[in-house]
Amino acid sequence: MESRVPGPGKHSGLRGRGSECALMDDLVAAVRRGESRSLVLKGEAGIGKTALLEYLIASASDLTVVRAVGVQSDMELAFASLHQLCGPLLDTLETLPSPQRHAMEIVFGLSAGEAPDRFLVGLAVLSLFSEAAEQRPLLCVVDDAQWLDEASALTLAFVARRLLAEPVAIVFAAREPGEELLHVSELEVAGVRKGDARALLSSAVRFKLDERVRDRIIAETRGNPLALLELPRGLTARQLAGGFGLVEAQGLAGRIEESFVRRVETLSDDARRLLLVAAAEPVGDPLLLLAASERLGIALSATDAETDALLALGERVTFRHPLVRSAVYRTATREQRRQVHLALAEATDRTVDPDRRAWHLATAAAGPNEPVAAELEQSASRAQARGGLAAAAAFLHRSVVLSGDPEQRVRRALAAAQASLHAGMFEGALELLALAEASTPDELQAAHVELLRGQIAFASSMGPTAPPLLLKAAKRLERLDPELARETYLDAWGAALFAGRLASAGSLVEVSRAPRSAPRPTRPLRASELLLDGWATLCTEGRA
Repeated sequence: MESRVPGPGKHSGLRGRGSECALMDDLVAAVRRGESRSLVLKGEAGIGKTALLEYLIASASDLTVVRAVGVQSDMELAFASLHQLCGPLLDTLETLPSPQRHAMEIVFGLSAGEAPDRFLVGLAVLSLFSEAAEQRPLLCVVDDAQWLDEASALTLAFVARRLLAEPVAIVFAAREPGEELLHVSELEVAGVRKGDARALLSSAVRFKLDERVRDRIIAETRGNPLALLELPRGLTARQLAGGFGLVEAQGLAGRIEESFVRRVETLSDDARRLLLVAAAEPVGDPLLLLAASERLGIALSATDAETDALLALGERVTFRHPLVRSAVYRTATREQRRQVHLALAEATDRTVDPDRRAWHLATAAAGPNEPVAAELEQSASRAQARGGLAAAAAFLHRSVVLSGDPEQRVRRALAAAQASLHAGMFEGALELLALAEASTPDELQAAHVELLRGQIAFASSMGPTAPPLLLKAAKRLERLDPELARETYLDAWGAALFAGRLASAGSLVEVSRAPRSAPRPTRPLRASELLLDGWATLCTEGRA
């Protein structure tokens, strides 16, 4: 992405990045001395973060290097990026303490069990990195960290903050780092300075530019290296004379993407389809790309050299820049995307990666599809078992969309709303409840809608709206599900306690009176029910 110039040592430096490269060299030197480092490279699209990561990797030829790349379409898959990063290190899994090893086995789908505690998963990854570093210092590189799935982002941020004396470095690159990375050291990568910017622009333009036009282009791109190299492509001197117009960083990314679109449009039909298969397949597995391409009748050997350096095929399939992926995918028709996702689903082994296969099938579906909706439900169960709450919610939400049976749609909408609640996605949960209500739920399902609405109100604000909602749900559940009704009364009591005097309805006294008139179970009372009775008596009758 940025021109390379000879630098000190055995690898080349980056034009205009002397101080940044020096920092990368210092980081590698510190890890060689047995110290830990964590860093976030922050900057707009095309600014050179990936080029700095490549420089860092080239500087660390004597270290063990593992890497992951966040992909937008993978954000719904729990621990997807952690799989990329930790996969090469799993041969040391047996050395971990038993609880940590079991947590990792569940996360990686190697064994079944309850969803592991997030803290335990974080400790397991920290131990895994430390064990790997016993052999050689370890460098972990995470590009496009703004697109990490939530579970991976939380885990890696946990590890980055707790590195102490291990020869381990974790370096992230992100356009805008998420909240998880706020407390990790940060380097903001800015545009290159004028002299280096001129050199980059001159390398991309085959004719002599007027000095004022050149300086205007540099000012408009703010020294963004990728913009300087890509935006002038295919433009004449007359077209460049007007410059690109002043644009914000967001708009600049759009301009660069449009430049990639122009390049894609000049390629052969097979080359464009190959790029689309790669864009729809975030894993970067060349064998999977080959299998899907064959199903579509694309001769990979005949087209991999025709993609104008936009795609590289090696141990992994990589794009010149993430904006190439988005440009290719965005400009494809819906039918073209469906064909590609169907081919990828057929090429994906259902025993090895059933969740990704289900996601491809869902994206390929032209309308309601009960078998695919059922597969998405199974994927949601697996995600929940691994502790991927956001992923489970995403799978269930998609299963609702693909539900052809109205009864199944209501059931799945309630399950998706509950998963969204547990993942902290409150607005999405309320939208799903509205969908469930509009799909003619039965009486018990309608009561569950009210219960979930009350739980969302409590979880999102702990304010005065939750107690009356929960109280209403509990009364409705009394004859439908007495056990759940008593649990809901206890929830309502807790919500009323938090709301205090702010509760306009469903006050603590009112909530305390309600369960006393509810049907009592014939079996011995559980501890939670005894607690509810005790608190209700205290609030209505006072101390004995």
